[in-house]
Amino acid sequence: MNLRLALAAVPLLLTSLGASAQTMKPGLWEHSFTMKSESGKIEKGQEELQKQLAAMPPERRKQMEQMMAQSGVGMGTKVNVVKVCITPEEAARMDMPKFNDQCKEEVVKRSGNSLKYKFTCTGKPPTSGEGEVTFTSPTAYTSKSVVNTAIEGKPERMTMDQSGKWLAADCGPVKPIKR
Repeated sequence: MNLRLALAAVPLLLTSLGASAQTMKPGLWEHSFTMKSESGKIEKGQEELQKQLAAMPPERRKQMEQMMAQSGVGMGTKVNVVKVCITPEEAARMDMPKFNDQCKEEVVKRSGNSLKYKFTCTGKPPTSGEGEVTFTSPTAYTSKSVVNTAIEGKPERMTMDQSGKWLAADCGPVKPIKR
């Protein structure tokens, strides 16, 4: 499995979070997600990546993990983590950073602190899906989504459970994503 494919699903959700009536706190956010694919290829790919990391010489593995951490990415066997810096302007607009210019998002329904959305992305592979986000406070949210894509040229359907939590006002080494 390509690490980019696994992480590609995260931005699809993140770009839609901002439309909720709930306010957000600016600063460092941690987004944790799990993915499950119908074919099991995503899970096998994550296991393979873990094996590759474990097989690296300790110095090289540490270097790789540090490089991923500087980008705010952590890969676990079950839960993946991405840290994102939300600027005060993005928080005021209730706008999450847009990671992928090839995606179009649409809020389908808003209700209180929740919203339902759908998205389509061009590129390789084309991806689409839908989901629901619920802000439980200005510092936390939960989400569920379904992603339709292709892996190795074959259609794939994935489900993703995600949660986010605010960590700190200072983003430290994690830089805001440029628009």
